Amino acid sequence: MRRRTFIGAMGGSAVAGFAGCLTRDGGNETETGESGDPEPDNPDLEGELTVATYDSMVNGDNPAGPWLKEAFETEYSDAKLTWTVPSQGLNHYIEREQQHADLEADVYLGLNVDDLVRIDDTLGEGGLLRKLNVDRIDNSGRIRDGLDMGDPHGRVLAYDTGYISLVYDETVVAEPETIEALTQPAYEDALLAQNAQSSDPGKAFLLWTIDAFGEDGYLEYWRDLEANGVRILDDWSESYYGAYMNEERPMVVSYSTDQVYASAEGYDMSRHQIAFPNGQGYANPEGMGIFERASELDLAYEFLDFALSSEAQAVIAQRNVQFPAVASEHVDLKAEFDQYAHEPSEAVTVGYEALQGELGGWIEDWAREFAGQ
Repeated sequence: MRRRTFIGAMGGSAVAGFAGCLTRDGGNETETGESGDPEPDNPDLEGELTVATYDSMVNGDNPAGPWLKEAFETEYSDAKLTWTVPSQGLNHYIEREQQHADLEADVYLGLNVDDLVRIDDTLGEGGLLRKLNVDRIDNSGRIRDGLDMGDPHGRVLAYDTGYISLVYDETVVAEPETIEALTQPAYEDALLAQNAQSSDPGKAFLLWTIDAFGEDGYLEYWRDLEANGVRILDDWSESYYGAYMNEERPMVVSYSTDQVYASAEGYDMSRHQIAFPNGQGYANPEGMGIFERASELDLAYEFLDFALSSEAQAVIAQRNVQFPAVASEHVDLKAEFDQYAHEPSEAVTVGYEALQGELGGWIEDWAREFAGQ
C-alpha cells in the first residue's frame, strides 16, 4: 500500500500548461517552444528499461510493481523492465547529476511537486528530467482535470492521486469540523502526526497548516497543537502501524483511502473513520517522468503510456490504495474501492510557485521547534 504525499497544483493554485514552457539552457526545448522529443517513424522498442521508484511499489504485500513488469514485458516482448530502488530516493539522482555521473535509469516513478522544486533549487530550472512530448503519450489525454501537478517545465504526468486526511476512532473522539479544533480541549493528547523532515504525510500536513494559517501564522498554530499534546513520530509507519494501531492515540494524520485497507483487513471500521476538517484534504498526486539522459527513450515513452492504460491504472490504484489518475470512465475499480475511498469537498495544496525557494526554510523553521517532540 502506497503511503506518500504528493503536492500538486490543484485547489486554487495556478497551473502552468505544458506548451511553450522554458527550460534551462541545453535542455530539450526547441525554438518554437515544442518538445524536442518528436515521435520517431520506427521507435526502438528493444532493450532494457530501468525504472527507479520507491520500495513499496515493488516490495511488500501485493505491490503493483511486479504486475507492471510482467504486463509491460508481455506487451513489449523484446523489452525487459528492471526496477531499481535507490536508498536515497530522488536525491540519489540529483547528486549523480551534480557529479555528471551515469544515472543508470530511464524513468522515475514516484515524483511529487516538492521533488521538482528540490531539483530546480539544486540543479537549475527544468533540471534532471525531460520536457515531455505528450503527443507521444496517447493515454495522457485521459488524465483527470486538476492533475497537471503544476510543473512549469512539463516534466511529469500523474499516475495516481490521493488525499491526506485524519483517521480517527469515533468511539473516543468526535470528527473535528475544522483544523482549528485540533487545538481545543476535546482533542487534548489525541493527535498523532509525523516529522515533516522525514515523512511525506508529515510534510503534507505541515503544508496544509501553512495553507490554512499562512507562513506568518503556521508556527503559532503548531505551538497551540504542541500545548494540546500532539505527538510527532518520525514516519507514517511508526505513527500508524505502531502508535495508532496499538491504540495509543485516537487520531492520526493519514490517508482518505484508509477504509479500503481497513475493510480488506477486516478491521473495526469504527476506528477507521475519515475526517476532512473544513471539508478539506491535502491533495497528493504522484507523478512519473523521463530522465534527460535516458538511454531507452522510446521505451520510456511507451512505459508512461502503458502506466496510464485502463488495466494498469486499476492495478496501481487498488494495490497502492490511491485514486487512479485517469477519469472514471476509463478504469474499472472494485465496488469496495468505490465504497471506501473518500474524496474531500475541497482539495488543498501548495503549488510549485509557492514552494520554490520557500519549502526548505518552512521545514527548517518548523523542525527547530517541533521535530522530535
